[in-house]
Amino acid sequence: MENDVFEEIVSAVNKLVSWVAAGAMVFGGVVPYIPQYRDIRRTQNAEGFSTYVCLVLLVANILRILFRFGRYFETLLLWQSIIMIATMLIMLNLCTTVRMATELNTKRRSFLDFDWSHFWSWSRFLDYVQCVVAFTLVAAYVTYVLLDSAVFVESLGFLAVFTEAMLGTPQLYCNYQNKSTEGMSIKMVLMWTSGDTFKTVYFLLTQAPVQFWTCGLLQVIVDFAILFQVYYYSRYPQKPASHTVSHTTSAKAL
Repeated sequence: MENDVFEEIVSAVNKLVSWVAAGAMVFGGVVPYIPQYRDIRRTQNAEGFSTYVCLVLLVANILRILFRFGRYFETLLLWQSIIMIATMLIMLNLCTTVRMATELNTKRRSFLDFDWSHFWSWSRFLDYVQCVVAFTLVAAYVTYVLLDSAVFVESLGFLAVFTEAMLGTPQLYCNYQNKSTEGMSIKMVLMWTSGDTFKTVYFLLTQAPVQFWTCGLLQVIVDFAILFQVYYYSRYPQKPASHTVSHTTSAKAL
């Protein structure tokens, strides 16, 4: 009798741990963006957050979803990608709204202008949605045509992982352009770093495919480079060049 009760308790605890782990897997990647979202809402200033971070995550997660048609992976990871896409669209909407409110005299730019010199620097949230939809349709068509090719499927998976590994580089470049990390949520970067470090260690311990842990190491290196910028620009403030234009507005998946 006592053994049955003990087994039931253990089973309940295991289920609870599984649910918590599943929730962390699905929603953990969204958490770093909460402090950044709140900072932008509070200050009405989006210049410390690069919208190209959103671009990287949107591309990476769209490609990951398409990769699932060629090689099955956990449903939790699928939901993670869907929720991350929704989160990045929310961040883009906020950043676009804030930027347009503070740049009333700026010339309006549209995705349908097809001006590559202003790519991903449009005036309306709808323009970003149009771009994401267009990319998704083209990528889905190519995937459908080449789905029987093992080389294409594996390359698609690697491209999704590598794109995500480059997530921090837009923020790194944005900070370099601004010669400052002001407006960027340090909490967000710390969450990136801890999540990426944990993920990379997990890949190494489980002997995951080489592209997983190498891309994980790349993410960690970029994260630490951003943290170094925080230290350097706070200790040695620098005046940005007058011609510098900030690519602002939005960051990462665990």
